[in-house]
Amino acid sequence: MPETEVANKMLRAVLQSNKNGVSLLRLQSEYKSLTGDFIPHKQLGYPTLEAYLRSIPAVVKLEITRAGEVVCFATVCHETVHIAQLVARQRTSKKKSGRSLLVNCQMRVKRATPFMPNVKPKTSLRQPENLDHDMRRQTPMTTGNRGRSDKRLILHPRFQREVQVHLSRNPQQSNVYTSVNLTERRSPVSPSTPPPNIYDVQLVQTRLKEILRKFSNGIWVSKLPQLYRKLYSQELPTDAMKELEHWTQICTVEKLCSSGFSELLLYPAKTSAQTKAALSQDRTSPVFEKPASPTHMLPPVASKPRVPPEVKLKVAELLVKYSSGLWANALPKLFQDAYKLKFPEFILDDLSLLSDVCTADYPMPDNTKKAILYAKVTEDENHNKVELKVTKAAVQRLGNLTVPPLVIPKEEYPSVLVMESSNTNEVILRYIGEGYSQSQESLEDVMREFYSQHNEKMVLHTLALGQLVAAQAEEEDEFLRAKICEVTGDRVKVYYVDHGFFEVIGKSKLRALDNQFYMLPFQASKCKLAGLEPFSEEPAVMKVFESLACGKILLAEILERHEVPLVVLYDTSQDDDVNINAACLKALQDKTLENSLKINSVYTNVSVTNVCSDGTIYCQLLSSGQARLNEILDKTESYFHSRVTSEFLVSQPFCGKCCVARYKGKWSRVEITNLHGSRVVDILFIDIGVPASVEVVELREIPPPYLQELLSIPPQSIKCCLADLPVSIGSWTPDAVLWLRDAVLNCSDCSMKIVKWDEAKRQVHIYLFTSKNFYDHERSINFQITDSDLWKHQKDVFLSSSSMSPKKESSPISQSKTAVPEAVDCQIAEISQLPPLLALPKPGQNMDIYVSVACHPGYFVLQPWQDLYKLEVLMGEMILYYNKIEEKPIHIEKNQIYAAKVENNWHRVLVKGKLINGLVSVYELDYGRHELVNCMKVQPLIQEFRQLPFQGVTAQLAGVKQKQWSEEASIVFRNHVEKKPLVAQLDTVHESSHPWERKVVVYLVDTSHEEADIWIHDIMYEFIEELSKAA
Repeated sequence: MPETEVANKMLRAVLQSNKNGVSLLRLQSEYKSLTGDFIPHKQLGYPTLEAYLRSIPAVVKLEITRAGEVVCFATVCHETVHIAQLVARQRTSKKKSGRSLLVNCQMRVKRATPFMPNVKPKTSLRQPENLDHDMRRQTPMTTGNRGRSDKRLILHPRFQREVQVHLSRNPQQSNVYTSVNLTERRSPVSPSTPPPNIYDVQLVQTRLKEILRKFSNGIWVSKLPQLYRKLYSQELPTDAMKELEHWTQICTVEKLCSSGFSELLLYPAKTSAQTKAALSQDRTSPVFEKPASPTHMLPPVASKPRVPPEVKLKVAELLVKYSSGLWANALPKLFQDAYKLKFPEFILDDLSLLSDVCTADYPMPDNTKKAILYAKVTEDENHNKVELKVTKAAVQRLGNLTVPPLVIPKEEYPSVLVMESSNTNEVILRYIGEGYSQSQESLEDVMREFYSQHNEKMVLHTLALGQLVAAQAEEEDEFLRAKICEVTGDRVKVYYVDHGFFEVIGKSKLRALDNQFYMLPFQASKCKLAGLEPFSEEPAVMKVFESLACGKILLAEILERHEVPLVVLYDTSQDDDVNINAACLKALQDKTLENSLKINSVYTNVSVTNVCSDGTIYCQLLSSGQARLNEILDKTESYFHSRVTSEFLVSQPFCGKCCVARYKGKWSRVEITNLHGSRVVDILFIDIGVPASVEVVELREIPPPYLQELLSIPPQSIKCCLADLPVSIGSWTPDAVLWLRDAVLNCSDCSMKIVKWDEAKRQVHIYLFTSKNFYDHERSINFQITDSDLWKHQKDVFLSSSSMSPKKESSPISQSKTAVPEAVDCQIAEISQLPPLLALPKPGQNMDIYVSVACHPGYFVLQPWQDLYKLEVLMGEMILYYNKIEEKPIHIEKNQIYAAKVENNWHRVLVKGKLINGLVSVYELDYGRHELVNCMKVQPLIQEFRQLPFQGVTAQLAGVKQKQWSEEASIVFRNHVEKKPLVAQLDTVHESSHPWERKVVVYLVDTSHEEADIWIHDIMYEFIEELSKAA
């Protein structure tokens, strides 16, 4: 990434978190606190910082205050507009002041099980009805970049949203798609935009009758839009499709089954008499009434559905309660809360259906979606008596109206805004996203508008503890929901139920909370941080928590979904994720027990505990901390001997959790670093620097009597690397790693000299000696490892599958150290044995699948849904097996299968080629991804892991034909299918001699929506049509 782009991105992050702007004089310090460096304006060619800022108006906006101070504000862009709104709405307690905190604008999902989808396989997915082959559309053959006019390409809003969401999540790609004008359909500040779904009802119904005359035996509803487009060269309005069932004088809709909208058949009106009547009326005079106004086309009176009288009566009861009026869009929720019945949604599309019980006022005439309903009052005396009875009933029913409880988001990793906390067992936060922060913003907008019109009518004359009120913010013209906690004269202490803090305000700032504002659950929610329960009020823990979490948007991993959920918080805004729980736990460490390291100092009696494949060395020193640790671990050993250790099994593993596990027959401290499902975890022995993979049942909780003591001792392993190597080594070769391990791991008399401390990597650069001669650098391991044969790297080669070399060339040193064992030779000899082929259904049959990789409709990879649990078990077994064996170099052939470690997981892979510096290009046979791995991470695939068929199947979407797919089309396709469970209807299978070259052509159907099945090829067809029209 260019330096200018990096600086702009970091500058935007700094400014975005400060809704009141940052002073120009303070900007450099704010930037440095985030990045560690100052803004490099001179390196970018600008003499002053202000000159640089004025050159990037797309990033920063400069304003001058009345005092003459220059203040910098973030310019809102498409990618950060929602975060900017969220920060602007953020409320903070007045007790907390000082520098504002950085808000995490870029969330990355942290997967607990990276090799498994975020869904659990069911017995079967809901199956769609088979679609006749005649109904499947074939898109015309088009070339990838045919000639286009100079006008900007405008996509349908349905597809603009998908492409825009992708660009907002991947800002680095936003400049690539300049060929598409992603015009945003925003509502202006004054909501005067007419409704977008206006269409001529009379014209559509006339055309529909013409179509049904031609197809008197019926027509599929799913085919209707295509036929309408073909006959009239126009799109059939979406709202018209929804109204078909209500146009009984025009057509009859018959459902063949209840699974979806695509299984509907459309016939002419039910009886011939009705049809003749409709035809005769059509010849003489129009059946339809003229719309009331050109901006709001109401359906014809004849097609209006009937509203049950009891519904009208209940609506009247509600409206009598709201003498100041009720917003129409709030009616369904209030109706359900009051009567425990579902409100007929179609009434909102035509409020004239309630004209006999209420009147509708449109404060914004051009926006018919914004209507206020009032109870209808007449001069009739009898009606007045009924109204008084209704008022009494409504008051009695609504008097006990309560706010519904907040439902925890279904996703495993929701984004949260941490507000504040007095202890880690009661952290106040707000969930971010649709239905949570967005609904709250909408509610506060409505409250501001409502109280600006009814401010005097809603004045409170009496106050009660626990009463819900609308409180006006001290410094802003905003009304927030609050609960009264204490009343002292004219001052009232309130708790803002959506923002999670207390404040004392004047009684004149309070207003009665209208009942329409009871519908949204309180957004300020509590959670408990996992692993910190015994230390929830420790001052050191709370200090770290406030500095790392308060005021930031974080990722929450929900472990237990109780009333107060148990969570782990992650800050994913930086390159490396920060586990907030683990960071708070480190605050308990006793600094006096740390290893006191000084540069240019020599340390003897050094024990080397581990040598990693990248040359990193872990050492232990004799120290007071080490002695104290050994003492407590001995007590722990005795404690477990005197009790049944199964009582201390780890029931809730999570990343960052500290516990104990066996190492060389003794209990040692470990930290969980990764989870592979519910059975296998990766751990790190923190006092020796050795990683491992174990089953959860091998872990034990730290006994309560020794918990505080064990957590107070800092890790005793020291991360080191060899300093000043006289050769340019690049990356470590397997020969060099094995030589170093043999030289130092079994040495009982090592010493080292520290020459440098690397703060960024948290490691020291050392000279390592295997004797007492630590004054002579030429006798150090650093000089002995310079044998040039150890650092030979092969050039990039793509091996022939038939070019098996009988002998492996190696250096004299490595001949005795790295020879491949005979057992490995036997495994290599069996490498051509492949698992059985994956069984596929016959063409025309369905199968439940999961799409693991999606490039475009012409290439994606699917997995059989039913066997995903088998793959999870297999990969867990591979992790346990390969992480316990010693890594040894093997001879690698192209087009042969192996086991390879990709990130933290072992996969069955096909080798595509060997690259420079020992890297190998592999293809994951179960997931369809291409990766580069170190050759030391490639091992023979033993027979035990060759039983399950390869789960990744290359596929192509049926029903569409395209030589090249544009990036916009690929984005739309990926958004609909990647990492989702779908139903595939098999069209054809292209067999091959190798399983990984097998290819299927399938129709994809999303059956997760109750109202309709979504056929993916229909979506892609519509998108191509949109592109063709806009070109």
